[in-house]
This record gives sequence, C-alpha cells and structure tokens, in this order.
Amino acid sequence: MKKDSFYITTTIPYVNADPHIGFALELVQADAIARYQRLIGRDVFFSTGTDEHGQKIWEASQKEGKNVQDYVDEYARNYSELKNILNLSNDNFIRTTSLDHIKAAQEFWRLCEEKGDIYKKKYKGLYCVGCEKFITEKDLINGKCEFHPTLIPEIIEEENYFFKLSNYKKQLLEYLANQKSIFPEWRRAEAIDFVQNAMEDFSISRAKERFSWGVPIPGDDSQVMYVWFDAFVNYISTLGWPNKKENFEKFWQNGETIQVAGKDMVKFQSVMWQGMLMSAGLPTTDTIIYHGFITGEGGIRMSKSLGNVINPSDVVKEYGADALRYFLLREVSSFEDSPFTMERFKEAYNANLANGLGNLVSRVMTMVQNYSIMIPVEENKFFKNQNDNLENFKISDFMNDIWKKIQEVDQEIQDKQPFKKIKENKEEAIQDIKHFVALLFVIAQSLEPIMPQTSKIILNLLKNSKKPETPLFPRKE
Repeated sequence: MKKDSFYITTTIPYVNADPHIGFALELVQADAIARYQRLIGRDVFFSTGTDEHGQKIWEASQKEGKNVQDYVDEYARNYSELKNILNLSNDNFIRTTSLDHIKAAQEFWRLCEEKGDIYKKKYKGLYCVGCEKFITEKDLINGKCEFHPTLIPEIIEEENYFFKLSNYKKQLLEYLANQKSIFPEWRRAEAIDFVQNAMEDFSISRAKERFSWGVPIPGDDSQVMYVWFDAFVNYISTLGWPNKKENFEKFWQNGETIQVAGKDMVKFQSVMWQGMLMSAGLPTTDTIIYHGFITGEGGIRMSKSLGNVINPSDVVKEYGADALRYFLLREVSSFEDSPFTMERFKEAYNANLANGLGNLVSRVMTMVQNYSIMIPVEENKFFKNQNDNLENFKISDFMNDIWKKIQEVDQEIQDKQPFKKIKENKEEAIQDIKHFVALLFVIAQSLEPIMPQTSKIILNLLKNSKKPETPLFPRKE
C-alpha cells in the first residue's frame, strides 16, 4: 500500500559555474515525477538547492577576486532562477551556507560521533579537487581523474577525521538487496559490487589551516567538514531536521523517499550517504534513480570542467520551457547517456512539436471552431489510476506512448478526412471530430506532468472550443 506522503530531491550542484543542461535534465526528471505524484493524490515535497562549501568553490571565488560568500550568493541566485526558467514545482530550495543547514550538519556529525563511527588518523593520498575527494591509482585514466580530465590530482598528506563506513557493510548489502533501492537495476549491481569489493572508510574533514571554507566541526577548531559529509545532510535539513521535525517526520520518516542523481553518484548516494544515515539512526532512502550523462559532439560528456556545456536558459529563451522539457524527457534516455546538440534539438522540435503536437492541436481545434462544435467540459481523469512507466521512472517510455497516440490520431484524421466528409455526411463528420477531441483531451491531460504549460493551453482551447491564435510551437528554420 502506498504511503500518503512522497518526498523527492535532486542532488545539489556546486556553485562554481552557471547551470548547465545536464543538471536541467535532473531537475525536470524530478519535477515530472513530483507533478505525477501530486496528480495521483499524494502529498508531495520536492527539494533542490545548491552545494556552496568546498575547496573548488573557494578557489573559484579567489580566481574571480570575490568574497566567497558574495560569490556563492550570486551563483545560488542563478540556480534558484531555474524554477521559473524550467517551470519547476519544487517546494524548497536549500543552500548549504544557510545557518539552519550548518546546524543540521553539526548535529548529524554529533550523532555519528556518539555512535563511535568517527575517528581521526593521518592520511596520504591522491586528491581530486574537482571531485572534492581522495582517489586511488585505479581511478585514474592517463594519470587523471576520469570525471575531471583537465585537472591533475594532488598528493596530500594530513590528519583528518574518517567515517567508519566499514561498520555498515552487512547493513548496506541488506539495504541494496531490495530491488527498489536503485533504478535502473544495473546501477544496483554496481553499488553491490562496490560494497563487496571496494568500499572503505572515507575522510570527512579537512585541515582548517589548509582550507577554511566549510562547516566547523563540533569540538575541534582545527578542522572543517569534508564538503560531501556536509552536503549529504541537505536531504533532511531541507525538511527542517533536526529542530522543526514536522515535515521530516511526515515525508522522510513516514513517507516514500526518492532521490534523483547522475550515474557517477552511485557510491556516494547509495553507499556513503546510506551508511551515514544508518550511523545516525535515521531511515535510509527508499529509492535512488540514476540518470546517464548528456554528451555533446562526438559522444564526449558535457561538463563544466571541459567547458562544453549548454546553458538551459539560452535554449528556453528561443524555444520555451516546454520544448526543452520535451527534449530532456523524451529524446534523452531516462537512464542511459544521450547526446544533446542544438542541431538535434532543432530537428526534434520541428518534427515532434511544431509538425507533430502543435499541428495536431491546430487541425482538431480549427475543425471544432469552423464547425461550431460544442465540447463538454471533462474532468481530468487521466491520472486517477497509476501509470506503470511513471511508477518505474521510465519517463521517456511514457513520452513515447504519448507521441505514438499523437501519430495515430493524425493518421486517423488523414484516413477519415472529416473536413471533406462534412459536405456529404455532416452528422458522421461531426462525430468523427468529437472522437478526435476526446483523444486530444487524453493527450493534453497526459502531458500535464511533462509539459505543464502546453497541457494547460490545450485544455483551455478545448474548454473554449477555440483554435490557437498562434502556433503552439512555431517552426524554426
């Protein structure tokens, strides 16, 4: 039986560059799931935000000659504005430099320390500033981190606090044995393999004399929290934990909890974070969904460090939010790597939005208006029942079903040609048009969590028996 409350969160990006299309993918995936859950009657809390501590944040602010707090404030605003740019429905935007979050991170530290899972030791190893973590030789490709090939790892030796993740190997394997713990299935196999063969205790602090931009550690002024330890806590601090527990109890303790993350986050989100929750005596995340990377020309991963990213706001300015949402939720795989180029985007826009959905709406509603067909106002019943694809987070499959229906209706109009039949058999032609109207209702309603503005426009046209005054999606030459 489903729980009444549903919580979903994205990861929170570093604020060392402007938002890029890869994070926009994660945002609209989470938003579509959140909107769907609301439509089937659940009480939803959707969170996103920004990760504002860490060495590379400090270094980026110094490079730009800015006070680090002013620097993160500026970039946090850019990420916060994505709510309007992408038409998101998030309930909170959490910042890790907020006082409430800092207090939450410190309380979480205390709980793990009281459990005996935090200890101090000297450590020497390769450190990737891009990942904000120590790495090993086997993580390197041509002497560099696979995720930050423009950065050379440093050898660092210092005394840090460590988290005893090794204490939770058995519990983590039990957690990962649940098939619902991770989507897709092959990422769950990856997490299990990591726990069995590569998992080890990890550093959770940095020496303050070397680096000071972080959350102070309770009882030790010489160290600050490792950015990952601090950042993980956002998933519950956004709900008011530990002081204002109403939302935490409702959504984290008693609701269904979902996290959305990129495929490079498996060991962080499904192993390290879950081990920390176990240590603190808090419920683990029910499900973590991992999407692939967006790639550019030649299949190269888009990343800030490579400088080949696309800013989502630039796409939205020219094509609109729903056009970008369409592409990211249908043309991009829900779980696998997928290419994004402006040429590919434009082709999909013209073929499937301008010539597809937009053209269908215009054809049907022009006949409705020309022949003065009155349309009964229908209640939105489409999401009274659960949708299997959306329940299993297969958003692109759900979208493919909608576009299959669009193509079928378009073909049926071509076959029946009511615009010609109206002269010879008006009654039958009117019935045909009403049939197409009913199918358009279903299409418009099914688009509600995916392309909410477009859904609203089509439903309003249906309600008023009007054709669109301008094309829903003007063709781009």
